Amino acid sequence: MNAEALSQSAEKKLYQIALWLGLFTIVYNLIEGIIATMFGFEDETLALFGFGLDSFIEMISGMGIVYMITRIQRNPHSERSEFEKTALHITGYSFYALVAGLTISSVINILTAHKPETTLWGVIISSISIVVMLGLIYGKIKVGKQLNSAAILADASCTKICIYMSCILLASSGIYEFTGFIYADSIGTLGLAWFSLQEGRECFEKARSNDPHCHC
Repeated sequence: MNAEALSQSAEKKLYQIALWLGLFTIVYNLIEGIIATMFGFEDETLALFGFGLDSFIEMISGMGIVYMITRIQRNPHSERSEFEKTALHITGYSFYALVAGLTISSVINILTAHKPETTLWGVIISSISIVVMLGLIYGKIKVGKQLNSAAILADASCTKICIYMSCILLASSGIYEFTGFIYADSIGTLGLAWFSLQEGRECFEKARSNDPHCHC
């Protein structure tokens, strides 16, 4: 009886940790989005501005993840709710809109040889993002394994794409900042658009399927 109570207590604590990780993801993406879009606009760096917009979309996705955690805590074998499917559709359409905007803007910048004022903030923000996302992935994997939750492990796996996008921003911002290559920002933006397209496609695939696993 005591062992069973301890097990339930430990499980409840782990779900609370998973919930706090999800809430932290939402808050972090909100703050990151505000800072990135602000400096991206001021410094005329499209890659940083687009990265900020992506953070806002990730925030919407995070809301669906938090709801998912509360659902599987109540019923681990339950299927996706209509709220989660709606969140996935909204996120998917948002990613597609971002892809269109970033692609068109980057092509215009390439044709006009537009260059940012500076990309230093892109280097700083992307570096911080990589560290934070690595910590989130570690935490989510640890909790997911302890709970034996495929859904939480899938969320951790899908978080990796945020690291890829941060690496693209870091590379493009660093190249421009240290070499002055005028097309680095636009090429980096196209890289962000490509990953946004993959994320949008993933959202619609998950909305059509009850399989909680990620296919990033």
